[in-house]
Amino acid sequence: MRWKSEAHRYGAVAVTIHWTTALAIFGLLASGLAMGRLNDAGKTDLLRVHAIVGVSVLVLTLLRIAWWAFADRRPGDVSGQPRWQAAAAWAVHRLLYVVIIVMGISGIAMIALTGAGTILFGGEAGPLPSFHAVPPRAAHGTGYLVLSALIALHIGAALYHQFVRSDRLLGRMGIGAAPR
Repeated sequence: MRWKSEAHRYGAVAVTIHWTTALAIFGLLASGLAMGRLNDAGKTDLLRVHAIVGVSVLVLTLLRIAWWAFADRRPGDVSGQPRWQAAAAWAVHRLLYVVIIVMGISGIAMIALTGAGTILFGGEAGPLPSFHAVPPRAAHGTGYLVLSALIALHIGAALYHQFVRSDRLLGRMGIGAAPR
């Protein structure tokens, strides 16, 4: 696989960013749900990891956008794909970027506005503050729901292409043979 994308396949940089981000986001979604069921000590440890991974996903997403803007070109649309599907794919990908950025910024803002950073990263002891009292919490919670829906659409479309249309779309992202 080449570093940059080709006409029918994403390059190694794009594939690596995609799958690394995808795995991290699944971990973030699961850990975000799990934190509601933990005591304060367990929540602090998990939130520390959640915050670091969340910032990493934000940085990876910004790097991905920069990669597309300055260094690489996406492969063309899948041949034979209806225009509405191409438009929907375009919209879902852009919305994924927007929601990931909003989630990252709202997470950072919650930690900054509540002062939780000193407990998570500054060695200060004490209970975590309430995140529900700060405005970015609403954006973070709504973002979770929107991100989950977009991921379901994204995965559903990829599986539809792979198994119903049999156009080997997953091959563009490094799984199997690429379409021609």
